[in-house]
Amino acid sequence: MQQFLISIIIIVFTVIMYQMMTRLYLKYTFAFLLPLLTTTIVIIALLSMLQLSYETFMIGGEWINQLLSPAVVALAYPLYMQRKTLMKQFVPILGGVLVGVLVGMLSGVVLADSFGVTKELLLSVIPKSITTPVAIQVVSEIGGIPSMTIVFVMIAGLSGAVLGPIVFKWFRITSPLGRGLAFGSASHAIGTSKAKEFGEIEVSASSVSMTLSAILGSSLGTVVAWFFQ
Repeated sequence: MQQFLISIIIIVFTVIMYQMMTRLYLKYTFAFLLPLLTTTIVIIALLSMLQLSYETFMIGGEWINQLLSPAVVALAYPLYMQRKTLMKQFVPILGGVLVGVLVGMLSGVVLADSFGVTKELLLSVIPKSITTPVAIQVVSEIGGIPSMTIVFVMIAGLSGAVLGPIVFKWFRITSPLGRGLAFGSASHAIGTSKAKEFGEIEVSASSVSMTLSAILGSSLGTVVAWFFQ
C-alpha cells in the first residue's frame, strides 16, 4: 500500500513537472528544453535521490502508459487530412523511409562495432529507430537484449527531436515532407510529436514514416543482424 501511494505521488509530480517544462519550452523554445527530455532527467534524479526502483514508479506509471495507444491513434487525424498529398508522393515517401531505416540500422551497428561492444549489445542497437513495441519484438527474434533496446529507442527518439531542427537549419532542409519523413524514420513517436510543431504536413508525413519504418524494420532487422552474426 505504501509503495502504491508513493508511486501515485510521483505520477502526479510527473504530470505537474511536464506541464511546467512545457511552459518553459514554449517561452524559450530552446532545443534542449524539450519537455520530454527535461522531465525525464528530473524524474530519474528524483528516483535516484529517493532510492526508488523503476518497478515502484511503474505501479502508477502504468496508468500514463495506457494513454500511449490513444495518443498514437490520434495521429490518424492529420494523416487523414493530408491523405491526398501523401498518396501523390507515395514513391518518394517509400524510398525515403527505406533509406532512413537502413541508414538508421547500419549506422548504429557500425558505430557500436567500432567500440567493440558485445554481440548481444550490438544486436540490441539495430531496431533503435523503430517504435518501441515493434523494436522489442525484433530484438527478441535476433538475439539482442530487449531492456537495452528500449534505452536505445529512447535515446534515438530524444536525440532526433532535439537535434533534428538544428540539422534542418544547417543543411537548409525546408521541405515539409522531407522533414516529416526524417522525424518519423529516425525518431519514431517522439519525433512525430516534435514534427507537430512544424505543421500538419510534417506530422502527417512523420506518422506515415513511423508506421512504414516499423513494417520495413521488422523485416530488414533480421537481414541486418544476419550480416553481423
